[in-house]
Amino acid sequence: MSDERPVAAPRANDDGRPMVALRGVSKVYEAPRCPPVAALRDLDLEVAAGEFVVVTGRSAAGKTTLLNVIAGLGRPTAGAVRLDGTDLWRLSDRRRSYLRNETMGFVFQFPSLLPSLTVRQNVLLPLSLGPAGVPSAGERAEELLELVGLGGAAGTFPRRLSAGQQQRVVIARALINRPRLLLADEPTSNLDEQTEAEIMELLGRVHQETGPTIVLVTHAADLVGRGTRHLTMSDGRVLAATASASGQ
Repeated sequence: MSDERPVAAPRANDDGRPMVALRGVSKVYEAPRCPPVAALRDLDLEVAAGEFVVVTGRSAAGKTTLLNVIAGLGRPTAGAVRLDGTDLWRLSDRRRSYLRNETMGFVFQFPSLLPSLTVRQNVLLPLSLGPAGVPSAGERAEELLELVGLGGAAGTFPRRLSAGQQQRVVIARALINRPRLLLADEPTSNLDEQTEAEIMELLGRVHQETGPTIVLVTHAADLVGRGTRHLTMSDGRVLAATASASGQ
């Protein structure tokens, strides 16, 4: 990261800890009779509480691997990954899963909604993985559907929604647990230009109104100004970091 350009220092939590901290993280994939593939290479990265970081780079730059490592879904080959000061890989699998469910929300490239469930039931689905009897869960789901512009669609099934509407449901679902960290993997890559702009505007409003830290990866260079900081990745490394226009 010696060629990283100076940017405004990220804001840390009240006690000075960043929300996400990677130290010397490498991830190497190995398979029989194939040469090893280094997806991340000795990566140092901090994301402060309240940031909206947009990560761009070509295919195979390491963007999705970066999200998987931050989420504790993929163990790094080397290095440490900390979420709000907690070393993810010093936790048991069960505790790491609980922490992920309690702390993180996910927006994937494809909506991955369950077709047999209504929009409201899909939004509530993550709560089934946590403690029973979450207070006001139904009200929370209705509020989120209003936030994403689907207040009248709670009883609708996903097949009756457009691709953009389905992605709005995914965003509502990602927020149902009031996550402190929202991870988005190419959330607009399968959408037309207008719908892409609408989804990015929605994520910006979510960031402003509900306050999660957001890390979004994309190959679309025209999205770099949507966050508060922009990182460029190539060959498993962060090559450059700049403050986005909206974050200056």
